[in-house]
Amino acid sequence: MKIAEISSPDHRQGHHDSQFQQQHHLHLVSQIESSIKQAENLSPGKPLPVTISDDLRKYLNQLSQLAPFPNSLKLLVWKLSYRLWNACVDLSNAASIRSRYPSSSSSSRKDSTEEHAKLRHIAADLLAVAGGVSGVPSPVIKSASFYHKTGLIWHELRNFDLASTCFEKATDLVSNFDLNTITDAGERKLLLDLSIARSRTAWEISDQNLAMTLLNRARTLLFGLAEHYKALASQYMMFGKSVLAKSESGGLSEALRLMNEALDLYEKGLHAARTREEMHELKDLRSKTLRFVSAIHLQMGEYESVIKCVKVLRDGDSGEHHHPSLPVLAMKGWLGLGRFMEAEKELRGMVVNKGIPEGVWVSAVEAYFQAAGTAGAETAKGVFLGLLGRCHISASAAVRVAHKVVGDGGSGGEGARVRAKVVAEIVSDERVVALFSGEAAGKQRVAMHALLWNCAADHFRSKDYETSAEIFEKSMLYVPYDSENSILRAKGFRVLCLCHLGLSQLDQAQEYINEAEKLEPNITAAFLKLKIYLQKNDKNSSINQIQAMTTCLDFSLDFLSLAAHEAVACRALTVAVAALSSLLNFYANGKSMPTPEVVVLRALITILTQEPGNELEVFKFVKWAYNRASEVGSDCFFGKGEVGRRERNWFAVTSWNLGTKTGMERNFELCSHFMKLASKFYGFLADSEVEENSIMVCKSLIVTVSAMIASENQKNAALSDSEVKQVIELLDRAGKILKTNSTGTRLNDDQASNIEPDLFFIYTFCAYEIQGRLNDLGSQLVLVKGFASSKVCNPRYLLQIGLRASQGPWPNYEIATFALNECLSALLSSPSPDYQNVALIVRKLIVIASIRKGETDDEALHAMYKQAYRVMVGLKDGEYPIEEGKWLATTAWNRAALPMRLGQIDVGKKWMNTGLELAKQVPSMETCRLSMEDFVGGLGKEFCVQNDGDNRSQLTV
Repeated sequence: MKIAEISSPDHRQGHHDSQFQQQHHLHLVSQIESSIKQAENLSPGKPLPVTISDDLRKYLNQLSQLAPFPNSLKLLVWKLSYRLWNACVDLSNAASIRSRYPSSSSSSRKDSTEEHAKLRHIAADLLAVAGGVSGVPSPVIKSASFYHKTGLIWHELRNFDLASTCFEKATDLVSNFDLNTITDAGERKLLLDLSIARSRTAWEISDQNLAMTLLNRARTLLFGLAEHYKALASQYMMFGKSVLAKSESGGLSEALRLMNEALDLYEKGLHAARTREEMHELKDLRSKTLRFVSAIHLQMGEYESVIKCVKVLRDGDSGEHHHPSLPVLAMKGWLGLGRFMEAEKELRGMVVNKGIPEGVWVSAVEAYFQAAGTAGAETAKGVFLGLLGRCHISASAAVRVAHKVVGDGGSGGEGARVRAKVVAEIVSDERVVALFSGEAAGKQRVAMHALLWNCAADHFRSKDYETSAEIFEKSMLYVPYDSENSILRAKGFRVLCLCHLGLSQLDQAQEYINEAEKLEPNITAAFLKLKIYLQKNDKNSSINQIQAMTTCLDFSLDFLSLAAHEAVACRALTVAVAALSSLLNFYANGKSMPTPEVVVLRALITILTQEPGNELEVFKFVKWAYNRASEVGSDCFFGKGEVGRRERNWFAVTSWNLGTKTGMERNFELCSHFMKLASKFYGFLADSEVEENSIMVCKSLIVTVSAMIASENQKNAALSDSEVKQVIELLDRAGKILKTNSTGTRLNDDQASNIEPDLFFIYTFCAYEIQGRLNDLGSQLVLVKGFASSKVCNPRYLLQIGLRASQGPWPNYEIATFALNECLSALLSSPSPDYQNVALIVRKLIVIASIRKGETDDEALHAMYKQAYRVMVGLKDGEYPIEEGKWLATTAWNRAALPMRLGQIDVGKKWMNTGLELAKQVPSMETCRLSMEDFVGGLGKEFCVQNDGDNRSQLTV
């Protein structure tokens, strides 16, 4: 027996355990291989089952507990890992091809990608579990590479925890490497990429301190290679851009620091570059970084640094002076320094630079105009129109430039007018208009039209009609000539009409509104035509246009009210009357109207009364108001409460005032009509204010009768029977009001003086006149005596009644005598009698007495002369009217003629003595008085009185 065959029981047990463990290893490996085969056999078009990664992860965990492994097993595990990795690559490639023709949802694609990442992660873990194996070069680097690639996938899936785990495992694997011994370029690049990847993942989870630490640590992994400098610098630049995008406080300084780090690395990379391609690429990246640095300085307001950066870029030898952003940066830098000439030079230089994209130069134009303001409008226009000639410009760019030139609103001041003029020149250029032709530019065309419309509207509101008209006219260039846009074109013509109306250019306004009416005949166009006719003072056309307005399909009553307002503003009152008259025709019982009918009538009457000669028209509408109030009811027509009371009072007062006016103008017929209406309107008010309005009703009735009588006298045409009957009714109503008024119950009551005396007098006078027509002499006498006994009576009233009774068409000498005697007594009893009226009354009484009783009642006549003599005695010269004194003396003397002729010497002598006494009281009758005295003295001589009487008894003064 060989020694080798002799073994203890323990040795046999160990050998048995080793065999069992080896069998277990092989079983797990077999399970892993089976799952990998499933992955290899998967169809690219089907989603990856979750069970594969779960089974593999389970088997891997079991296998890791059995480490370490023999080299043969390790090699087997490595092979399985590569098979799994390659299967994932195949599936990933197939998925990449399918992504070009998407047929599944994004969520399913994401789930599949995550399963791929899990399988790759398992493949990397298989290498890590197996560890180093003989026969495989650089196993640690390969394992680290698997983890690095898997971490990048997790990073793209934004699963930063797993990504960080993978990067950390890879870092642990290569942490013991001596950097000086690493000569392979791939291995060096892996170390750098791993550090950069860890930094990027730390940045994503907001651990910026760790990210910067890892980047700084990566500086030791550059190995003097240009490619490494570029990679690290690019990461610094990405971090700087990320900080800029967040716009956090203090972020500009941090972004500038990161960009400077990147710039420094690019510079070092240039020194390490060995090939032309590397140098060119690094120079491009350096210039790009420098542009970012310049932009950051611009945001920080460090304009001098911006100019320096641009100068460095332009002085370089990479052709970067043609980059489209440089003129913009330079221009904004010069603008920030307030050097507008240099900024304008940069802006104009963009015109010849064909490499500048549209968005860049549009942004530059906006920036320049925003900084330079109105002064930069011409420059902006020149640049824009210059660009039209050298490159294709979109309609959107034209809208942006026009919007920037117009500004954000507001239209005040000269600056706004200058901007509007510039934008008008821009948008009216044929090349600009051509940009908006076709259906493709429909949206931009609408935007341009809206922009110009709003600009013009702002100027219109500020009453800059000239600028507004120009911009509105230019906006019409962006309205297509088709039926769909006819309404919009009509609207444009209407606003142009309004602008020219504001400029008083009436012919142009009429041309535009005619065009608008052709496209869209409506009430607005009709109303604007009315405004033009009014401003042309063409009243006939205006009235005809009002009728045309009512035929429009979209007519509303509000436009008649507006027409009336416009007409009043233009002092075309006849047109206003026509508009309101048309409006009245639309009122009917129970029909709802926007304006109460009483308001329309009031406005109509007010307008008519502003010009003389419209009294008949006024009367027509005042009567209309009364008739409508009677038809629909006072409260319904005038309104209720205080509003209704004011309306009633307005019509009552207006009627009274118009009656008074026409009466003063001696138009008594119209006066009577107005006063009659006034009594009716005051009657509407009598219920609420009994005393005051009842008196006004009474006054109106009395003045109505007075005016009717005055009209009769004026026309010399007697009142008809119906008119007389109407007058009687009116006087009856007035008399009842006077008798029942709270100020007294009878005309001669002591309290009657509280009522206006003229009211009682006119009532008495008119009643006397009518009773005279009816030959009711008894009623006349009672009426006059009652008035004479009242306290409202005065001599002036009695004198008028007496004179009317003595010389009217229906004389009543009894009333005349009574009234004149009462008047004479009242005058003589006053402290300072009016001797002019006294003399008049005395003459009238003498005349009436002569008419009534002839010459027979000598004593009554003689008493009147003696009364006149007693009045004249003691007066100053001329105080009693001289002519009346001469008349008394002469008529008294001449009354002696007849008695003397009849032989009644004593009677004749009595009259002669009376005439002589009266003549002595008249200063200018000395000569006549001497002749009288001589004649009276010769009566006793021998001359025959009878023979001489005929020759000497007549005295002429």
